[in-house]
Amino acid sequence: MTDKTGLTGAVPRQRDTRLDVFRAIALLTIFVNHVPGQYLEHLTHKNFGFSDSAEAFVLISGMSVGLAYGSRFAVGERLAVTLRILRRALTLYVAHIMTSILTFAIFAGGALWFERPDLISEINLRAVVDRTEQGVVSMVLLGHQFGYNNILSMYAVLFLMLPVFLWLYRQSALLLLAVSGTLWLCAGIWQIAPSNFLDDGKWFLNPLSWQFLFVIGFVGVLRAKRTGIPRNSMLTLLSAAYIFVSMLWVVFSWWNIDFSYGLPAVLTGFDKTFLSTTRLLHVLAGAYLVATIPVLSNWAALPLSHPLVAVGRHSLAVFIFGTILAMVGQVMMFVTGKNPVLGTLYALAGIALHFVYARYLDWQAAVIASTNAKRQGVRGPAG
Repeated sequence: MTDKTGLTGAVPRQRDTRLDVFRAIALLTIFVNHVPGQYLEHLTHKNFGFSDSAEAFVLISGMSVGLAYGSRFAVGERLAVTLRILRRALTLYVAHIMTSILTFAIFAGGALWFERPDLISEINLRAVVDRTEQGVVSMVLLGHQFGYNNILSMYAVLFLMLPVFLWLYRQSALLLLAVSGTLWLCAGIWQIAPSNFLDDGKWFLNPLSWQFLFVIGFVGVLRAKRTGIPRNSMLTLLSAAYIFVSMLWVVFSWWNIDFSYGLPAVLTGFDKTFLSTTRLLHVLAGAYLVATIPVLSNWAALPLSHPLVAVGRHSLAVFIFGTILAMVGQVMMFVTGKNPVLGTLYALAGIALHFVYARYLDWQAAVIASTNAKRQGVRGPAG
């Protein structure tokens, strides 16, 4: 089963399921958004605000990691915890490479099966086909990423940075936020990001920028665990107003309004790569309202047996599963002329399969736990 990081480990008996529920919603939304051209895509919250499910996923991930590791980086335990974190980063890296290879195979298979060679020109695949030797090396070194296959690589880098975050947090939470915020600001101002080797571009999701949202989630959940989240009427009003204006901005396409006043784009733009302030504030405002409005927070406290909890609890496996489904769905959309009705039916079926797969993972974990218990019983106390 998965631990609070949503990767691997044991599920605590007294588990707060709210993070699982919101993580599941983010995972399902990511899947829907990754099958563009169907009707459900127009109902996700990216159409009603500056941020989307990627920001929600990273914020929730930071919170989960804070609960899992925040109190474990004490003197004498740091090496063991660091090695465990690095192993987790390696797991994420391998998962990214695996899904990238499967993505390439799905599109290449579609090109062969349906005689549609144009599929190889989609989602940044062409560079690897035209420059195979450089492309394969670039993929392994994370220097070339396919479209819709860039979250896990960013998340793996965040885990590589995590031991430093933990050390800074042990010194001071404010110090960690200051260092993280400074890194985010500098990366945005000077456009610092890991490079793509084949096209002279940069990573679509820059870990040097997105780490700030991750850290905010990390620090925020640990503060909430200690002292709770203060309910401030003014902050609630400002958060609701910002979300409302953001919705109007997106729905009515007010993108031609310039309020930059010569300031860097990271402070006034809407860039996703460098996580502009507009996107950052939007996801934080939404998180604050969810955390402080009881009807929203209490709704998400679902029992462990709820299907949404299962999806969120097995987040890594479900994310990989959803990515594969989405890539198959994209090929289907291309070869059927992007039929929105067919795409919507596929998206609905894919959502249902997410729940089925999560239940299977629960069943598999229960079988393994039962087998281990029987083995322990046979061995006895001294086994």
